[in-house]
Amino acid sequence: MKISASNSTLLVIDVQERLLPKIHENEAVMKDVIWAIDLAQIIGIPMLLTEHCPDKIGTTPSIIREKFNDVDMITKTYFSAVREGNLLAHIQKERKQIIVTGTEAHICVQQTVLDLLELDYEVFILDSAVGTRNPNDKERALQRMQQNGAEIITRDMLAFEWLEKAETELFKIVLNRFIK
Repeated sequence: MKISASNSTLLVIDVQERLLPKIHENEAVMKDVIWAIDLAQIIGIPMLLTEHCPDKIGTTPSIIREKFNDVDMITKTYFSAVREGNLLAHIQKERKQIIVTGTEAHICVQQTVLDLLELDYEVFILDSAVGTRNPNDKERALQRMQQNGAEIITRDMLAFEWLEKAETELFKIVLNRFIK
């Protein structure tokens, strides 16, 4: 299925200060998480951010945190962001497509994705914007999420599906700023 800007929410899962340095290729993952956030902001996509036990593994780096309103940041203790109910309360009811980024792909990302799929959300994982400490865990997590119904996407897929057409002012802005 195609991603629709009017039906999407961007979800950033647990990109946290004490965990991030341990993530394989963490700078690239962080860069693409920020890319997705900035793109969502330009296009007007609602965004949510989760933090898992921030007292233990730190909060989200300020470069990301400052892009969110406090009301859109959810603290959790379950690995799945769905389990405590806070996430679902923040997703606008008409938005059934969730674009997922974050860490770790095989733990919090995967458990959240599997729960969202079970609740009939359409879930898309931006492959370059999810990470793990061990690359094999990421590969297996992406496979498992896809086998359960999630779609694995790239940056270009996301940008061009959210845009839908060329020759608009928004297209020119996105092309110049996000497509390189």
